[in-house]
Amino acid sequence: MDLKDAAHMVLVESAPYAELRSVAQAVYDDFSAGQEVPYIALLGMVTEASRKGVLRTLRRKHTDQAFDEMVVALLHETDRQRTIAGDLPVRLSARS
Repeated sequence: MDLKDAAHMVLVESAPYAELRSVAQAVYDDFSAGQEVPYIALLGMVTEASRKGVLRTLRRKHTDQAFDEMVVALLHETDRQRTIAGDLPVRLSARS
């Protein structure tokens, strides 16, 4: 699944939530225009969709495969950008 389609799935279900809808619309518009969306915006959209129950709704409405492809597409792009930016969480080494 491409990123534009994944963002569209979130956008369609975010209508009742003005702030999430606004972010999802901006993400979708940028992907539609062929622009890269910063990982912070993608992660924020997915996080807020989870908080609002939108991901749960998407899981109920779509096949497991479609839902998984949507989530994987968005989070893979987030991880790809974070890796390039060097903005990965640091693991603390275990102390003796």
